[in-house]
Amino acid sequence: MKRVPVVIAVLVFALALLPLAQLRADAGSWTGWITDESCGAKDANAAGKACVEKCMKKGDKLVFYNGADKKIYKLDNQDLAAKHIGHEVTVSGDATGDSIKVTTIEKSKAPAK
Repeated sequence: MKRVPVVIAVLVFALALLPLAQLRADAGSWTGWITDESCGAKDANAAGKACVEKCMKKGDKLVFYNGADKKIYKLDNQDLAAKHIGHEVTVSGDATGDSIKVTTIEKSKAPAK
Protein backbone atom coordinates (compact mmCIF):
# COMPACT_ATOMS: atom_id res chain seq x y z
CA MET A 1 0.00 0.00 0.00
CA LYS A 2 2.97 2.36 0.39
CA ARG A 3 3.43 2.33 -3.40
CA VAL A 4 0.07 3.93 -4.11
CA PRO A 5 1.03 7.41 -2.78
CA VAL A 6 4.32 7.25 -4.66
CA VAL A 7 2.57 6.30 -7.91
CA ILE A 8 0.04 9.08 -7.42
CA ALA A 9 2.83 11.60 -6.72
CA VAL A 10 4.67 10.55 -9.89
CA LEU A 11 1.50 10.88 -11.97
CA VAL A 12 0.72 14.32 -10.56
CA PHE A 13 4.28 15.45 -11.29
CA ALA A 14 4.10 14.10 -14.86
CA LEU A 15 0.78 15.84 -15.49
CA ALA A 16 2.17 19.09 -14.14
CA LEU A 17 4.94 18.98 -16.75
CA LEU A 18 2.58 18.67 -19.74
CA PRO A 19 1.90 22.41 -20.08
CA LEU A 20 5.63 23.09 -19.95
CA ALA A 21 6.19 20.73 -22.85
CA GLN A 22 3.78 22.79 -24.93
CA LEU A 23 5.78 25.95 -24.20
CA ARG A 24 9.07 24.52 -25.39
CA ALA A 25 10.95 26.36 -28.08
CA ASP A 26 10.59 25.17 -31.65
CA ALA A 27 13.50 26.04 -33.91
CA GLY A 28 12.57 26.89 -37.46
CA SER A 29 12.05 29.58 -40.05
CA TRP A 30 8.93 31.41 -41.14
CA THR A 31 8.06 33.71 -44.02
CA GLY A 32 6.04 36.87 -43.56
CA TRP A 33 6.36 40.58 -42.79
CA ILE A 34 7.79 42.83 -40.10
CA THR A 35 4.98 45.07 -38.88
CA ASP A 36 4.10 46.98 -35.72
CA GLU A 37 2.11 45.76 -32.73
CA SER A 38 -0.70 48.31 -33.21
CA CYS A 39 -1.51 47.71 -36.87
CA GLY A 40 -0.44 44.06 -37.09
CA ALA A 41 -1.61 42.24 -40.21
CA LYS A 42 -3.07 45.41 -41.73
CA ASP A 43 0.43 46.73 -42.44
CA ALA A 44 2.02 43.38 -43.25
CA ASN A 45 2.87 44.40 -46.81
CA ALA A 46 5.17 46.72 -48.74
CA ALA A 47 2.56 49.51 -48.75
CA GLY A 48 2.49 49.53 -44.94
CA LYS A 49 6.16 50.50 -44.56
CA ALA A 50 5.56 54.20 -43.81
CA CYS A 51 2.90 53.41 -41.22
CA VAL A 52 5.07 50.81 -39.50
CA GLU A 53 7.96 53.27 -39.32
CA LYS A 54 5.65 55.99 -37.94
CA CYS A 55 4.26 53.66 -35.27
CA MET A 56 7.74 52.47 -34.38
CA LYS A 57 8.84 56.09 -33.79
CA LYS A 58 5.85 56.49 -31.43
CA GLY A 59 7.18 53.58 -29.37
CA ASP A 60 5.39 50.57 -30.84
CA LYS A 61 7.31 47.31 -30.85
CA LEU A 62 7.98 45.57 -34.12
CA VAL A 63 6.38 42.16 -34.55
CA PHE A 64 6.38 39.43 -37.19
CA TYR A 65 3.26 38.50 -39.15
CA ASN A 66 3.51 34.88 -40.26
CA GLY A 67 1.70 34.47 -43.55
CA ALA A 68 1.29 30.71 -43.10
CA ASP A 69 -0.65 30.69 -39.83
CA LYS A 70 -1.88 34.31 -39.95
CA LYS A 71 -0.50 35.02 -36.46
CA ILE A 72 1.54 37.81 -34.92
CA TYR A 73 4.76 36.94 -33.08
CA LYS A 74 6.80 39.17 -30.76
CA LEU A 75 10.45 39.56 -31.73
CA ASP A 76 13.36 39.87 -29.32
CA ASN A 77 15.71 41.59 -31.79
CA GLN A 78 14.07 44.94 -32.58
CA ASP A 79 17.17 46.44 -34.22
CA LEU A 80 17.45 43.64 -36.76
CA ALA A 81 13.69 43.71 -37.41
CA ALA A 82 13.83 47.47 -38.10
CA LYS A 83 16.20 46.83 -41.01
CA HIS A 84 13.58 44.69 -42.75
CA ILE A 85 10.44 46.81 -42.77
CA GLY A 86 8.74 46.96 -46.17
CA HIS A 87 9.69 43.66 -47.71
CA GLU A 88 8.77 40.04 -47.17
CA VAL A 89 11.24 38.28 -44.89
CA THR A 90 12.23 34.89 -43.59
CA VAL A 91 12.75 34.88 -39.83
CA SER A 92 14.81 32.07 -38.31
CA GLY A 93 15.02 31.32 -34.62
CA ASP A 94 13.26 29.62 -31.73
CA ALA A 95 9.51 30.09 -31.32
CA THR A 96 7.96 29.79 -27.89
CA GLY A 97 4.26 30.56 -27.62
CA ASP A 98 3.73 33.92 -29.34
CA SER A 99 7.39 34.97 -29.35
CA ILE A 100 10.41 34.29 -31.54
CA LYS A 101 13.98 34.49 -30.29
CA VAL A 102 15.53 35.65 -33.55
CA THR A 103 18.64 34.10 -35.04
CA THR A 104 18.41 35.77 -38.46
CA ILE A 105 16.05 37.90 -40.52
CA GLU A 106 16.63 37.91 -44.26
CA LYS A 107 14.79 39.27 -47.24
CA SER A 108 12.63 36.46 -48.57
CA LYS A 109 13.72 34.75 -51.74
CA ALA A 110 10.11 33.81 -52.52
CA PRO A 111 8.12 36.19 -54.75
CA ALA A 112 6.10 38.70 -52.71
CA LYS A 113 2.40 37.99 -52.37
